[in-house]
Amino acid sequence: MILIVILTLKVINTVAKTITFNELRKIKDQLPSGSMRQIADKLNLNEETVRNYFGGRNFDKGQSVGIHFEQGPGGGIVTFDDTTILDMAETMIKS
Repeated sequence: MILIVILTLKVINTVAKTITFNELRKIKDQLPSGSMRQIADKLNLNEETVRNYFGGRNFDKGQSVGIHFEQGPGGGIVTFDDTTILDMAETMIKS
């Protein structure tokens, strides 16, 4: 059982990160057109799942993946369990 947990942790980026919802929306708004689909394709995810990561709410077609929202100033607080999508978005913005 412990071996399975260790292997799982190597696959997922487990570094938690917290930003405001407004910061998350700013990142989303800076993404080039088609970025959501590119991220979804690279990670073999439904595009709506990537949109949900950035605050979308279409859970009929997409899923929630490693992100938690809390009410508060600045649009609230967003905590990421897995920053893979966020890291890819920031890389796309820089390039």
